[in-house]
Amino acid sequence: MLADAPTTAKRDRTAREQPTLEFHSVSRTLASLPVLQSIELEVECGSFVALVGPSGCGKTTLLNLAAGLAQPDEGVVLYNGVPLLKPNTNAGYLTQDDALLPWRDVLSNIALPLEVKKVDKAVRTKAARRIIQKVGLVGFEHHRPAQLSGGMRKRVSLARTLIYQPATLLLDEPFGALDAQTRMLMQNELLELTRELGLTVLLVTHDIGEAIAMADRIILLTARPARIVEVVDVSEADKRDIREEREHTLFSHIWNHLAEQSQIRG
Repeated sequence: MLADAPTTAKRDRTAREQPTLEFHSVSRTLASLPVLQSIELEVECGSFVALVGPSGCGKTTLLNLAAGLAQPDEGVVLYNGVPLLKPNTNAGYLTQDDALLPWRDVLSNIALPLEVKKVDKAVRTKAARRIIQKVGLVGFEHHRPAQLSGGMRKRVSLARTLIYQPATLLLDEPFGALDAQTRMLMQNELLELTRELGLTVLLVTHDIGEAIAMADRIILLTARPARIVEVVDVSEADKRDIREEREHTLFSHIWNHLAEQSQIRG
């Protein structure tokens, strides 16, 4: 179902409901180039929100702000109601590059974040084995990245992100390098995990089908500098239809938006 084209991504809520992430009047300029302009966005706890817009419009910049890796030039970013002024240790960040250490096996790659935190070896190994079971890598604990398929390496990367139990996942085109079948399998597995663990998710994607299949809401952004032009609520019927027919109304609507914004950018 399409929303009535609001220019912000706020939702009505009771006083007790605190959004996980809030962007208030956020603008950002990089190398004298305006990237974000007056972004108003709320990401509710436990929701799955996708950011869709033309290439180079500022989607990854929004993720970096949510991760506390950058600060806005104007406005404020809040996490659980508190200004985000340093790296967000409650968020796990998963990119297209799996960034695995080639000399480490699956078990030690996954356990690495806990090793960095000086967690006892027995404790971190137990935690790694538990998450290995969740992501379907049992039997591959001692394989190195070069011995794994692309989908399996992505599972390792996801497990390493989840091992320190982040409350929020920030995803930047995480499955872009995978083939279509593996990508769909990983999307399903990620959805199951996020629901099981009650995670809040903010996804950057260029894949309209992926956005519709995974997200509760899709935030449509303009060409640079990015502004929120529309908020799309995704129904369960839309999620089912996208697997069967890519030319249904919602897919076409978002496709037309991207085509229009790409022309503006050009």
